[in-house]
Amino acid sequence: MENILIILIAVTAISTIINVFLKKFDIPTVIGYIITGLIAMQLFNFGEHSQESLAELAEFGIVFLMFTIGLEFSIGHMKSMKREVFVYGSLQVLVSGFIFTFISIYGFNMEVKSSIVIGFALALSSTAIVLKVLNEKNQIHTGYGRNAVGILIFQDLAVIPILLMISIFTNDSGSSVAQLLLHTLASAIVVFLILFVAGKHFIERFFDWVIASNSEEIFLGSVLLTVIAASVVAEYFGFSYSLGAFISGMTIAETKFRYRIEADLVPFRDILLGIFFITIGMQIDLTIILEYGFVILGLLISIMLIKALVIFGVLYRFMQNRTAIKSALALMQVGEFALAIFALAYHSKLIPSNINQIMILTVVFSMILTPFILNNVKTLADMFFKEPTELRERAIKSTGFDNHIIICGYGPMGQKLAKIFKAKKILYVILEHDIRLVDKAISDGESAIFLANAAQKGVLEHFCIRNAMAIVVTITNEHQLRLICENINSFNTNVNTVVNVRNASQAETISDLNINNIVISQDIVSDIVVERALECELILGS
Repeated sequence: MENILIILIAVTAISTIINVFLKKFDIPTVIGYIITGLIAMQLFNFGEHSQESLAELAEFGIVFLMFTIGLEFSIGHMKSMKREVFVYGSLQVLVSGFIFTFISIYGFNMEVKSSIVIGFALALSSTAIVLKVLNEKNQIHTGYGRNAVGILIFQDLAVIPILLMISIFTNDSGSSVAQLLLHTLASAIVVFLILFVAGKHFIERFFDWVIASNSEEIFLGSVLLTVIAASVVAEYFGFSYSLGAFISGMTIAETKFRYRIEADLVPFRDILLGIFFITIGMQIDLTIILEYGFVILGLLISIMLIKALVIFGVLYRFMQNRTAIKSALALMQVGEFALAIFALAYHSKLIPSNINQIMILTVVFSMILTPFILNNVKTLADMFFKEPTELRERAIKSTGFDNHIIICGYGPMGQKLAKIFKAKKILYVILEHDIRLVDKAISDGESAIFLANAAQKGVLEHFCIRNAMAIVVTITNEHQLRLICENINSFNTNVNTVVNVRNASQAETISDLNINNIVISQDIVSDIVVERALECELILGS
């Protein structure tokens, strides 16, 4: 016990000192944790059993990360992201997987089974690092952030068939491939029924019951119970812990507790993620680096370049080149699930020891590079596709405003409001964070639109919210909508606030805030239809 405490104190001290030093140079804490793991391994020489125990604990960092990501993506949100998840994600995994498999077979003369496992493991990116950095930079809901999240979700789902392939390749039980596939499908249905269908009808009642105790610690304990139980259920049926956590997060996203739970879990998530990255550092073998350094470097550059080209090739037909290249840069690394796949393949004797070590180090170094790439993604994207700046420079400038109306969002509703205010000669400003909408509006002669994100408190202050006659929020994204309303609420002003929401469920998410008027689009449409019908103005097709 004494040795464990000494190790814990030493590792915590090393991590703290390194990260404080690195933060002075704006280097992400992820790198500090990985360096801590490398140093700890050299100092204490953890045995294989100790590393496995630490890895199991650290995996719950990813579990809590995936749970909080699940909170961001309700079933309705997932439906709106079906292209990012199932089209972009499936194309990226399949194309990358087959290319790396082909290279393994014909470039390195490896067996077909080993090549398939290696190829599709390399197709996976790092959920832990990418989502952590995107969360820190508040870029989850940007165009490239949305692409990255969608593709990562599909990659996490793709881990299941990859693990199933290893089971099929090493199957000595006499079970046929059809039996294994049928068993996996049946398990998936059971997991979905338990975690989502049953959970959806049980979870809100459960939390209502817990909250009646009026105890913050009991509520937090019940949240931890929910996350861990969902993870264990998924793992029991042969899936990853993180998939169970993600589904339970999506279930809770449908309830009124999502924002409170998300805020309470952040400390646990970040601490456990830190442990996860320390275990990554422990897997760096310095002797392998010295022996195969040039091979690892060559593989690192080749793999990341190929992945970036594949992702860009998949995406560029669907969106602006600049968004596609930023998505490709964000996901060009190889991820933590590849490490788990390589470990399983090695223990199953599908890949030899030296190949396993080389691949592990290649993956780790690609993960180390990722925070630097993401922190400079805009600069790197500029090297390939210059961002149009003429209209942007004009759009970010503003002068003082008084007795004006602030419109947050320039979608269809925002455009209609601007047209009405302009006709009535009412002073208004439009805040829109999408550069394409801003540039197009300015090109069309709209002089009152500004490139700004109303979800940032400083932006509302810059556009004189305290002097505004009213502020109208027309944003459809639920997460952004909540942030904007929280910011408006924080000013404690008497400004008239009108928020347009899609339905009663979305209205419920901001009901606890001091909003003057919440307008539900569904109700307006229903009222118009009834009014037109009663006036016999509704023309029905025969």
